[in-house]
Amino acid sequence: MQLDIWKKGNTLVVALKGELDHHTAAGCRERIDNALLRPGIRNLILDLSELAFMDSSGIGVILGRYRTVTRRGGKMAAMHIQPEVMRIFRMAGLEGIIPVCGGTDDAIRIFERERMA
Repeated sequence: MQLDIWKKGNTLVVALKGELDHHTAAGCRERIDNALLRPGIRNLILDLSELAFMDSSGIGVILGRYRTVTRRGGKMAAMHIQPEVMRIFRMAGLEGIIPVCGGTDDAIRIFERERMA
């Protein structure tokens, strides 16, 4: 599992590459949690364009980060989800709580609209 992490304004963007399963979940969780501690970070976007596989451990990683971000008053979104991963995302009910966006700017616009509402 490879993670590319960068900041755009008050949003942390994390690109996950490879497989998010019971072998990689703990390391992924730790890296994202450490990055969320950076000053000024409020929101989180997961780029899943290169995530080839996700199991229940991966669902746990995503839900845990969702709880962390929303407890702080932030928002979370996912983007570019591969069909195989989207099927699991939907089956787990994640699509109902985490918006799926077309890109980073799209997600940030959603965050701003929700903040204004």
